[in-house]
Amino acid sequence: MLTNRYKFESAPDLLTFEFKSVGPVGIVTKAVRYTSTDTAGVYNLGFGDKDPLTGYVDDKSITNNRDSQKVLATVAYTLYLFTERYPDAIVLASGSTLARTRLYRIGIASNFSDIEQDFDVLGLTDLIEWEPFRKNADYLAFSIRRKF
Repeated sequence: MLTNRYKFESAPDLLTFEFKSVGPVGIVTKAVRYTSTDTAGVYNLGFGDKDPLTGYVDDKSITNNRDSQKVLATVAYTLYLFTERYPDAIVLASGSTLARTRLYRIGIASNFSDIEQDFDVLGLTDLIEWEPFRKNADYLAFSIRRKF
């Protein structure tokens, strides 16, 4: 699952990662950021296209570089590194749109046998309740915590 991914650079604190998506659109810089929330030990995972001039990370852009699986594998790999550094962290993730959240669910579901060996994954239901991840359920967000 994680072998077909992009090489990336990371900040020393492992809160920010950058890599280049390569495809028909060209070379697009992507950024992954783990941002602390108001709750201690809880981080938001955000990623998207990074504007080379402003540094702004656009989580709504559609690159269409035909490499979404490789991009998601790269983001997933950063989660391993982040949780090695911050083993008690809980990471929250959701798409900037319902369609993107669905894409994340599909990615988690298709690799769940590998993921569940290393992570506890919860899904946020439309009733605003967290439940253990189920492959065919719709979720608003995901909570991920590393198993040690």
